[in-house]
Amino acid sequence: MNAHAAPPQPLPASPDAPPVIAVVGPTAAGKSDLGVFLAQELGGEVINADSMQLYRGMDIGTAKLSVQERQGVPHHLLDIWDVTVAASVAEYQKLARAEIDKLRARGRVPVLVGGSGLYVRGALDAMDFPGTDPLVRARLEAELEERGPGALHTRLADADPEAARAILPSNGRRIVRALEVIAITGRPFTANLPGHEAVYDTVQIGVDVARPELDERIARRVDRMWEAGLVDEVRALESEGLREGRTASRALGYQQVLASLAGVCTEEEARTETVRATKRFARRQDSWFRRDPRVHWLSGAVADRAELPAAALALLAGAVTA
Repeated sequence: MNAHAAPPQPLPASPDAPPVIAVVGPTAAGKSDLGVFLAQELGGEVINADSMQLYRGMDIGTAKLSVQERQGVPHHLLDIWDVTVAASVAEYQKLARAEIDKLRARGRVPVLVGGSGLYVRGALDAMDFPGTDPLVRARLEAELEERGPGALHTRLADADPEAARAILPSNGRRIVRALEVIAITGRPFTANLPGHEAVYDTVQIGVDVARPELDERIARRVDRMWEAGLVDEVRALESEGLREGRTASRALGYQQVLASLAGVCTEEEARTETVRATKRFARRQDSWFRRDPRVHWLSGAVADRAELPAAALALLAGAVTA
């Protein structure tokens, strides 16, 4: 078994070091624009907490802000991995905490922005990661290859129903990891998830959009992605190893386009499935963040969009001194 490394601890900060601002919520809610605004207003910089925006070249399908849309605000942890790299929350934790510590030491406000719930928790909360066992992992991956993710998901549901509800039956990589942790620790996978114990002074803002409006936004966003050249982007990344990337190949939109390029479905079917899968993913994101009582929810609905920046600043009044 690999050594169980302790998670990186935040560096001691001066008493007047700024808190961390986290902007969270489901995809298409408007987190990125709000993050840029808050960084501008508060003297801060953005740290990406979207697991797929860590990958170079995955721009259109992840709705990554262009350089112009960042409005001069420095963004960290974008475009740091090749598409062949397998994502790791433990690695992200190390990188994110290093960026947070550097910004706070300079008196800059870290604005963590993203909807990858486990990445947000890994960066901000007391969270340890069980080690790995290459033999257990190899056995489970062989079983995944032979029997498919559905059979392993059924086993996970028996061992840890809560984990099974949180992990899609098609996500073989995460199912294998959950079963590996159960085998190593003898405890449910969810027992290793953190409580609500922050390691930084943090204010979390959730951007709330009612489901019908959010569903419409998602459908329009997918249409824009196709019009912007998502298929060509995926085709180019395929030549760089996207199809072999254990994490990147599962990204919403990319997985569906890869299937159409392989002849498994038509391009129109891939587009329709991307909308459906993204709506389902947004519901899971919303459920994840709703379970955290520390998140302050503000409306990101069209009717309230003009008031959202001021509402966020009002919420943060007194917490941050620019």
